[in-house]
Amino acid sequence: MQNIILIAEAGDFIGEKKLISQHLSGKWVGEQWQMSDGSLWDVLVTGVGALNVLYALRDLPRNTRLLNIGYAGSANYNIGCPVLVDEVCLNHPNVNYPEPQLKLDKWNHEYLQNADACIHSICYSNTDFVLQSDYHDCVFDMELAYIAALGFTSLIAIKIVSDNLSLHTYREVAAGV
Repeated sequence: MQNIILIAEAGDFIGEKKLISQHLSGKWVGEQWQMSDGSLWDVLVTGVGALNVLYALRDLPRNTRLLNIGYAGSANYNIGCPVLVDEVCLNHPNVNYPEPQLKLDKWNHEYLQNADACIHSICYSNTDFVLQSDYHDCVFDMELAYIAALGFTSLIAIKIVSDNLSLHTYREVAAGV
């Protein structure tokens, strides 16, 4: 079984590769991340948004073990807060229709540097950056629901709160300002 860490952007200016060493226990071994349990994980950059995710993951075997780490916005969680995602769905606040409940796998807390600082929460995936919402106690991203809907047998996700629904703040945090 292949292990893959999924990130949306790896770049030096705005990117998520730095989150791996900041939040996961382990070390870089060449271009792979070695978890504290000794397992090796490849890193795959999907690109931002649904189409990029679908394109990047469409040919992966469904028994591939995936870990998605990335930035997410929140209306009320503190910036920098790590969030372990238990469930994901699409964000469509203006309409209600039936959708499957997409639960994620339980976390191996050995994978985290500071599991006690993490919040467990739901993630709402969007097709655009969320600048306002009445939803609280959750995070917003642009990829996770699409990853989960592809039917991989093992998926876990950690989101780091980058902003309180502010594109400007996201850009500053992601760039390390």
